[in-house]
Amino acid sequence: MATVLRIYSDLFELYYKMKILFIDTIHPLLKDELEKLNYNCDTAYKKSKSEIEEIISNYEVIIIRSRFKIDKQFIDKATNLKFIARAGSGLENINTEYAQSKNIKCYNAAEGNRQAVAEHALGMLLSLFNNLNKSDQEVRNGIWEREANRGVELSGKTIGIIGFGNNGSAFAEALKGFDVTILAYDKYLNNYTHQSSMENIFKKADIVSLHIPLTEETTYLADDDFINSFEKDFYLINTARGKCVNTISLVKGLNNGKIKGACLDVLEYEKTSFENLSKDGLTTEMQHLIESEKTILSPHIAGWTHESNIKIAKILLGKITSSLQ
Repeated sequence: MATVLRIYSDLFELYYKMKILFIDTIHPLLKDELEKLNYNCDTAYKKSKSEIEEIISNYEVIIIRSRFKIDKQFIDKATNLKFIARAGSGLENINTEYAQSKNIKCYNAAEGNRQAVAEHALGMLLSLFNNLNKSDQEVRNGIWEREANRGVELSGKTIGIIGFGNNGSAFAEALKGFDVTILAYDKYLNNYTHQSSMENIFKKADIVSLHIPLTEETTYLADDDFINSFEKDFYLINTARGKCVNTISLVKGLNNGKIKGACLDVLEYEKTSFENLSKDGLTTEMQHLIESEKTILSPHIAGWTHESNIKIAKILLGKITSSLQ
């Protein structure tokens, strides 16, 4: 009898797998591979948060990017949830502390877009240093200005990298061969390469690149005090989160020359989903960033490559399957 029950138990395990809800679209590889393993996958791409809350108790796993916040109310309704997977780096749209108190595991896929972010940050910086955006538009309009577009070399510069996790360390790797000095600071790591104090970065950096999560501590990290702590005038790169930089302080720094230029893939005025600017986005400061020749702007696409799309799906597949076994 025990043998028969064990066989039925094994058959049940084989043919019944946990239910997984895709809230956001990601590369189809993830859903296809999970379904091959007999997991039941549903999609709710067009359902609102309130509509999803009505059905979320039916699911053990959710896959999300940034459509909305997974807050206490949502988690309380997700009575069978065991796993939250975010297709991206940050987890700031998930109340991870409350989820973990409910024994819900939260994972991201920061490893998947680290190379994309590093290459994008480097590309923005080189474009700014060599006036590529400006000179491209001038040539297209019949303007041939050489002296006014004389560039700046990256070689010989000191680059401060704040946050040395996946993206920060990948940026340091991308800078190899440019004959730069790298100073890295990460509050939560020990014994990492290029390790430096913030005081040393304030003293020596020509360029500062942010690779930090958005937390209460890092919100508006780059404010007046931060900017004025640098001994040199410097360039700022932000591929982290828009609200890590106070835009009013940034514009003030650009105007007084303390900030020589800024490469911004993320903006303070993005919607929570990162899909567009908020209604309050076209402030005087934002207009200044748009019109300035000292800025390079992109719409939160640093980690948004064809390759990273596939990598993120593969990484989440591995984390989900290993957790659900």
